[in-house]
Amino acid sequence: MMEKNIEIITIPLSVWESAETKEDLEDWLLAHNPGFVKRMLKAREEDLKGEVVSLEEVEKKLSQ
Repeated sequence: MMEKNIEIITIPLSVWESAETKEDLEDWLLAHNPGFVKRMLKAREEDLKGEVVSLEEVEKKLSQ
């Protein structure tokens, strides 16, 4: 039998009770995920330096 790798995430009761939608919970989870926060801060830093690619450029590369 194959073992499943299960991660348990604790959500405060106040967050659970105040979330009106699944998206609210998703937002909270992302905001408390260190890896996601780090990637977003890096993206913001690159944006402020002008080191980003426009959406049009991304679409052009993906359509090739």
